[in-house]
Amino acid sequence: AQAPPEFFPYGIYSVPEMSTIGMTEEQVREKNIPYECGVARFRETARGQIMGLNAGFMKMIFSIETRRLLGVHIVGEGATELIHIGQAVLNLGGTLDYFVENTFNYPTLAEAYKIAALDAWNRMPRKQASVTAHEDAMAALERFAKAARLG
Repeated sequence: AQAPPEFFPYGIYSVPEMSTIGMTEEQVREKNIPYECGVARFRETARGQIMGLNAGFMKMIFSIETRRLLGVHIVGEGATELIHIGQAVLNLGGTLDYFVENTFNYPTLAEAYKIAALDAWNRMPRKQASVTAHEDAMAALERFAKAARLG
């Protein structure tokens, strides 16, 4: 099946290279989608350090509600090669969890995907599930104690 045009990667073969796929922050805001971004600088990757890269970065945009990948934007060395990982995950409806849980070849600039995903994950609001579970358990305990006193 052919991917929709919004999932076609775009590359600009300049110095530095630039590549993009999916939605931009502006498009996400226009659609009122709650989102979070994660950023990785190439100098943060082992490969970037080996290559002596001081420039270059990747920005990933994720839905807060579904954790789905919404867009990837890369500026720097190999941007037009790196974008295809984001393209595959977008086309398959992948989420932030794919990037956090998987291992990327090391040392490569593709490690930036994991770094950017972890950055987004660290910025996302945390659910209060543990507080709710604790409150539910305490309420059940109180009901049990009350029933025991009445019985």
